[in-house]
Amino acid sequence: MKNEYDLIIAGSGAAGLACAITAKKRGLDVVVLEKEPVFGGTTALSGGVLWIPLNHHGRKQNASDSVRAVQTYMQSETGKFYDEEAVKCFIENGPKMVEFFEQNTAMQFIPTLYPDYHPDAPGGVDIGRSILAAPYDIRELGKDMDRLKPPLKTITFMGMMFNSSNADLKHFFRVTKSLTSFFYVAKRLANHMKELALYRRAVQVTSGNALAARLAKSALDLGIPILTETPVRNVLVESGRVVGVLATRLGIDQRITARHGVVLATGGFPHDVQRIAKAYPHVDRGHQHLSPTPKSNTGDGPNMAEAVGGVVDIRFQEPAAWMPVTRVDFGKGEIGVFPHLLDRYKPGVIGVLSNGRRFTNESNSYHDVGAAMAKACASMKETAMWLVCDKSTLSKYGLGYVKPAPMPIGSFVRNGYLIKGRTLADLAKRAGIDATNLERTVREYNKDAVNGDDPAFGRGTTSFNRYLADPDREPNPCVAPIEQGPFFAVKVVMGDLGTFDGIATSVVGEVLRRDGTPIAGLYAVGNDRASIMGGNYPGAGITHGPNMTFGYVTANHIADAAIRATTPEPSITGERGHA
Repeated sequence: MKNEYDLIIAGSGAAGLACAITAKKRGLDVVVLEKEPVFGGTTALSGGVLWIPLNHHGRKQNASDSVRAVQTYMQSETGKFYDEEAVKCFIENGPKMVEFFEQNTAMQFIPTLYPDYHPDAPGGVDIGRSILAAPYDIRELGKDMDRLKPPLKTITFMGMMFNSSNADLKHFFRVTKSLTSFFYVAKRLANHMKELALYRRAVQVTSGNALAARLAKSALDLGIPILTETPVRNVLVESGRVVGVLATRLGIDQRITARHGVVLATGGFPHDVQRIAKAYPHVDRGHQHLSPTPKSNTGDGPNMAEAVGGVVDIRFQEPAAWMPVTRVDFGKGEIGVFPHLLDRYKPGVIGVLSNGRRFTNESNSYHDVGAAMAKACASMKETAMWLVCDKSTLSKYGLGYVKPAPMPIGSFVRNGYLIKGRTLADLAKRAGIDATNLERTVREYNKDAVNGDDPAFGRGTTSFNRYLADPDREPNPCVAPIEQGPFFAVKVVMGDLGTFDGIATSVVGEVLRRDGTPIAGLYAVGNDRASIMGGNYPGAGITHGPNMTFGYVTANHIADAAIRATTPEPSITGERGHA
């Protein structure tokens, strides 16, 4: 391994790889150092969606969208944390980033039908701002295929991935009702089983796995080393400037220097136990928190930044992207975390607290539901809700990790993941919920649900509510009564998709001291950097979109500075002589 480069990137998620690829295309000698034995970081486990307003795919869907509308929406969403300069940079460079990667790398995007998460807010839209990594055959990675982090086990079916665009899943929900869907699913399963037999994993990947694979392929094609099992221990400072890192490679600590900078892209701090105990109010209260993000995201970047004078304040009311999750016991000591991305939107599913009462619109975004749950449980002994449904709803849509019919449910009932009751009172007793209130809640909910109404919380009143619901359910795709026993529930606790608070930086990613001055040679991108979203979650892909955009911006800034540093200034004499 070489011990000197132009630029060192710590972390191999979308932000780090975007920064590395851009810098390499600008002529810099780049290396990516990854802590884990696999590359892809949080990106490889994600939905792979990017929120990039005014990108060329979205303009075809929504030609009336405008810079002003995006600014208005961002102001509405971020409130007092609105950063005009950073938002301007994001709006200008996001579409440029998309075109750069599509024209110069293996990265390809496809449009989605996602509305903004708050489409009725000022500046919000029903379509055109979220794009998705196109599916990918990871055999293109060759010998590096086995180094791609596999997708989150809990959101695959026998290791098979679904597409985040939602169209793919509709066939699986309709497999027993549509001949077209039956043949679609049969073909998918047959191809998947063939892949497992030949490669022991799915090779046709979608979502975040496709995003990570395409970026890694692009980096490797450019000759950028992605050195896995190479954790960065600390950054090296000489004469007030960061000049490299101390990393461990093959069990040996090595000093690696960087002529033009070090970029921290280690994934934020969702598994930094000490930091989240201070940052997450429910954890501070001693309540459970389960994050499906990589366990290696232990705050290395923020910790290294602080060690050399950087600032990592907890500023946002919501310091992370909340995700309601359930704990899944796979047996033999293997535990998984299931993110509730789909079931909450389905008609006939409601969420109640231990007091047996609903507390929010279950069809709002995962972040909004998580924030509402944390607030509602502030004075309770745990931050948790129970998703409740009846037999017909369970059979039609599944619940949590439990799949729809005809998949069996017995093992989930036996291991306690799925709670079953002959009556609502019986279910409440088994779940530890107030039985009287649960019966009253369902009775009051059903009274209006039979007509597709939810006057208590307004489910189905926004395009986003309806997007992930059941379009075949009329008049409201999000609302149906809970009527026929047996009844079922799963216990949901708080999790996250990554941290929003992070290292204070300039717009171009320079790590800043408390007095606002940059630490020369040190940069942060991705979830290591404080989010421009101010602790809110405006739309699908608001992590990957800004993360890749600012990775691109930071790399260009570093490359521009490198060119200036190596280009001799013309002499006064020379200028006059030329004139």
